[in-house]
Amino acid sequence: MKALYAAEREQWRRQSARISAHIAGAVYALFAVTDYILVNDVFVLDFLARMAIGAIFIIGTEALFRVGVRSLYIELHCASATVLAYVTWLTISGLSVYQNNMAYYATYGVIFMIGQNVFFNFRFQIAVVSSTAILILSQLDIALNRNIGFAYVVAIAALYISTYILTLYVNWSLNSERFLVFLNSARAEIRQKEAMERGAALLKLSTTDALTGLANRRAVDEELGAYWRDWQAQHISFAVVLVDVDYFKIYNDRYGHQEGDRCLAAVADAMAAAGAENGYMVGRFGGEEFILIAPSPSREHVKHIAETIRRAVEGLAIPHDHRPDSAAVVTVSVGAAFSRDVPGTRVERLITESDRALYDAKKTGRNCVRLFDYESSTYAEAEENLADLLRTAEDRKLVSLVYQPILSAPSGEIVGAEALMRLTTPNGKAISPAVFIPLAERMGVIVTLGLWAIGTACRQLLATDAVPLVSVNVSPVQLRQASFSLMVAKILGDTGISPRRLAIEITETLQIEDQPDILKNIRELRLLGVQVWLDDFGTGFAGLSCVREVEFDAVKLDRSFLHATNTVKGSEMFKNIIGLVRSTGCAIVVEGIETEDQRRLCVEQEVDYLQGYHIGRPAPAESYGCSSAGATGSVQRSVG
Repeated sequence: MKALYAAEREQWRRQSARISAHIAGAVYALFAVTDYILVNDVFVLDFLARMAIGAIFIIGTEALFRVGVRSLYIELHCASATVLAYVTWLTISGLSVYQNNMAYYATYGVIFMIGQNVFFNFRFQIAVVSSTAILILSQLDIALNRNIGFAYVVAIAALYISTYILTLYVNWSLNSERFLVFLNSARAEIRQKEAMERGAALLKLSTTDALTGLANRRAVDEELGAYWRDWQAQHISFAVVLVDVDYFKIYNDRYGHQEGDRCLAAVADAMAAAGAENGYMVGRFGGEEFILIAPSPSREHVKHIAETIRRAVEGLAIPHDHRPDSAAVVTVSVGAAFSRDVPGTRVERLITESDRALYDAKKTGRNCVRLFDYESSTYAEAEENLADLLRTAEDRKLVSLVYQPILSAPSGEIVGAEALMRLTTPNGKAISPAVFIPLAERMGVIVTLGLWAIGTACRQLLATDAVPLVSVNVSPVQLRQASFSLMVAKILGDTGISPRRLAIEITETLQIEDQPDILKNIRELRLLGVQVWLDDFGTGFAGLSCVREVEFDAVKLDRSFLHATNTVKGSEMFKNIIGLVRSTGCAIVVEGIETEDQRRLCVEQEVDYLQGYHIGRPAPAESYGCSSAGATGSVQRSVG
C-alpha cells in the first residue's frame, strides 16, 4: 500500500514542490526589503545573494521538473536550497555593524525551519534532516555571535527548539493524515468498483437468459420498444423474426432434457454468431422459441435475414433421427414480419404477425421461412374464424379450465393449483393459448373470458374445498379496466370465497410501474385481500424494477433459470436470483420442475412453492375430487 501510495502521490509531490519553490524563491528575494531596513550596510551583497538563491529555487526546480526527475530529487534540491538560503543570509547579515538589530533579526531563522517542515510538504525524512541542519546552525550562531546574555540565549534557543519540534510534528502528522486519506480513498474506490461490478452483474442477470446467454424477454422487449419508437418517429423500418426448433419435444423425449438444453445452447450460439456478423439482436423468447430483431430496408432483406438464420442452424447438423419427417438433423421453422407490412400502432402486432408466419411455416413442412403478408387470405380467414370462435366460446362451452397443482416445498403438501385456460374448436381440436390469448386481448374478449375463469375456478375448486388456493392468470388488458377489482369482489361475494384463497398472476409484457390503472387495481385487490403474484420473473418486464416498485405476495421464477442449473454458471445464477427475490420479502414459486433432481435442488434452496410436470400435470377439476383429501391424493398419483 505504501508503494501504491508513493506511486499515486508522485505527480502531486512534483507539482507541489515546483509551486512551493517558485513562491519560496520570490518570498526570499522580497525579504531584501527587511535587510535594507535592518542591515543596510551589507544590503548590496545581501540583495545579490538573495537574487541568486531565488533563481536557484525557481530556475533549478523548474529545470528538474521539466526533465522529469522524481519528486524525491526535487525535494532534496529545495531542501538544500533552503539550508543554503539560511546560511547565506546568516553569514552576510553577520558582517553588518548593526549587530543590535541582528539580535532581533536572527529570530527570523525559524521561518526557514517552518518552510522546511510545513510549507514545502517534504517527506518526513527530508524535513528532519534539513530542519535539523538549520537548528544546529542557529544554535551555533547564537552561541558564537549572539551571546549577549543568558536570558537572550535561553529565549532564542527555546524559540528554535520548540519551533523545530512543533513543525516536525505537524509535518509527520500531515504526512500520516495524507496516507490515511489515501487508504480511505482506496477503500472507497474498491467498494465503488465492487458495487459497480455487482450492479453490472445484476443488470446482466436481469437481461440475460440463463441457459443460452442470449438476451431474455425483458431485454428483447426493451430493444423492440426502441426499434418501434424509431419506426414511428423516423420511419426506420425493421424486421421481427421468430424462430422455433422443429420437433423439439420429440428431441427432448428421445435424448433427455440435458441434451435438449445443450441443443438449445448450440442453436442459440449459431444464431448469435450469424446475428453478430450483421448487427442483429438475437434473444430467447421462451422454451425452444427465439426472436431476432434487425433493421431492414425491404421484404427481400427480411427474407435474407430469416434464411441466413435457418441455414446457420441446419449447418450445425445436430442429429435428430426420431423426427416424423425425412430430415435427420435439428432444424428450425422461421416466421418473420416487416414493420412496413404490419398496420397498427402497437408493437405487439408485429410479434403476433411473426407468430402467425411461424405457424404457417410449421404447418407447411417446417425447416422453412415464411413472411407475414397482410394481403394473404389465409391469415385473414384464420383470424376471422378464430375471432368468431372466441366471441361464442363461453356460450358454446368451448373454453374450459385445467389446473396444475402447486406444492409446498418444505412439506410436499398441496397448497393450491394454477388455473389454465383451454380452447377447443367444435370438432374437439385444441388451439394453443399462444394463438388465442393474444387475439382475445386485441378483441377485448379477454376481459369477459378472464372473469369467467376467475368465477369458474372459485366454483370448481375453492367452493368445494378441493385445494386451499387457486391462482388465475390475468391479462394486462383486464387490469386496465377501471372496475376490475370490483368485479373480482363481486365474484368472491357471490361464491362466498375468502379473498386470501384467490391469487391473481400477472405476466407483464409492459412496464406496469408506469401504468397507473394497473397499479390502482393491484392496490385495490390487495386491500380486498386477494393475493397478487408476479409470473415468469426474469422475462419480459417482470424484472428487478417491477418487484422493487410493486408489492407482490409471491414471485414465480421463469422456468429457464431452473433448466439452466445443469451448468455451473446457470446454477450460480439460479441461486443468486432466489436470493434477490427472497430479499424483497415475497414468497418464491419455482415452476417448470420436470425431474426429481430439480425438485431436490429447489428444496435445498428453501424456496416456498413448487410447480411443474414432475409435481403434477394440468388436469380437469374432476381429478381433484371434492375435498382437500381427494385433491391431495390426486396430486400424489400424478407425481407417482
